[in-house]
Amino acid sequence: MPEALSPAELRSLDRAHVWHPYGPMPGRQEPLVVESASGVRLRLAEPAHGQLELVDGMSSWWSAVHGYNHPVLNEAARGQLGRMSHVMFGGLTHEPAVRLATRLVEITPEPLRHVFLADSGSVSVEVAVKMCLQYWRSAGRPAKQRLLTWRGGYHGDTWQPMSVCDPEGGMHELWSGVLPRQIFADEPPAGFDADPDAAYVRHLRELIAEHADRLAAVIVEPVVQGAGGMRFHSPAYLRVLREACDEHDVLLVFDEIATGFGRTGKLFAAEHSGISPDVMCVGKALTGGYLTMAATLCTSRVAEGISRGEVPVLAHGPTFMGNPLAAAVASASIDLLLGQDWEREVRRIGTGLREGLAPAAELPGVRDVRVLGAIGVVQLDHEVDMAAATRAAVREGVWLRPFRDLVYTMPPYVTGDDDVARICRAVCAAAREG
Repeated sequence: MPEALSPAELRSLDRAHVWHPYGPMPGRQEPLVVESASGVRLRLAEPAHGQLELVDGMSSWWSAVHGYNHPVLNEAARGQLGRMSHVMFGGLTHEPAVRLATRLVEITPEPLRHVFLADSGSVSVEVAVKMCLQYWRSAGRPAKQRLLTWRGGYHGDTWQPMSVCDPEGGMHELWSGVLPRQIFADEPPAGFDADPDAAYVRHLRELIAEHADRLAAVIVEPVVQGAGGMRFHSPAYLRVLREACDEHDVLLVFDEIATGFGRTGKLFAAEHSGISPDVMCVGKALTGGYLTMAATLCTSRVAEGISRGEVPVLAHGPTFMGNPLAAAVASASIDLLLGQDWEREVRRIGTGLREGLAPAAELPGVRDVRVLGAIGVVQLDHEVDMAAATRAAVREGVWLRPFRDLVYTMPPYVTGDDDVARICRAVCAAAREG
């Protein structure tokens, strides 16, 4: 084993060599050094603002729904390591991948039947887009190659996903002249419980009808727009999209990477609307935050349409596709989730967030406070001072990662009531000082 590095040495080497997400090189902010994690707590290598342990209010970017160092997931990983950590998926198969794909078909909305195992959420969206484009090419309609979405969305950082992220004011505005040009509806009116806006319904229907001959698919995040702004919208608009897509022969894709596996109070956000897409992407919480893996599911119509085409294969095959280690942990994570009353836990956390975040509405500079499922959001009327907001949260013993005008939390489902209250105090402190 190499000699352990001190926190100061780690920070120095990190600054010299390591590029962090959405940051410059070298970074402008010194990251906290995490030594270990267990339950809902991150243990730091040295105290930060008087704290050596932080309650994780982010579930490691929404993935670690069972918390850290969970004995069931640890055992699944150890058991699979003793058999094989990886084997190529071309021409071979194995039990972990088959079991996972079968489980995903069982728990996702009908009639999703076929599963492509991908490396990450962004790659799963790439695969979804490729499926839709190739479906229409195989059907003899190659002109149907555009995508429609609504503004305010976020679908990942690779090429096609960037093209359907919000083109103005988002992270990918830099590439607006280079990315494929897609079609954007206005952002959906806010409010999960709000009555559908008739003018907006008409807007969606008219836009899909106008571009139907060129549209391969409509792609949206159902119910919750995540990294694009943490906005909630009525499930009624998903039903409008389903009806309009069926009427005009357009495929419908739901990006459930952030919303899947219970985060909104339903196992999948599509269930709030009672409809199903033609293609669905899942990721993040799929492996409980242990390993990178995602999946793209599609209907038999899509799969058979591609397989009848001039090129009768989906030409995509990541090196680590179907990774046995990740697949085994993913199946264990799904079983762990569904083997408990996860709905009650999400409701419990939601109740705690509503109570604990209510005082934030009275803070100066706060525009809105909203909660859905195990998601709590405080929106400011100005850009968050990330450094100040992070310091404020850490002083409260909580890890948060604000962005743009938002201080928000997505706690692990195993977060106890006292820690939910602590997270809420930290969100309020971050909103006050950020």
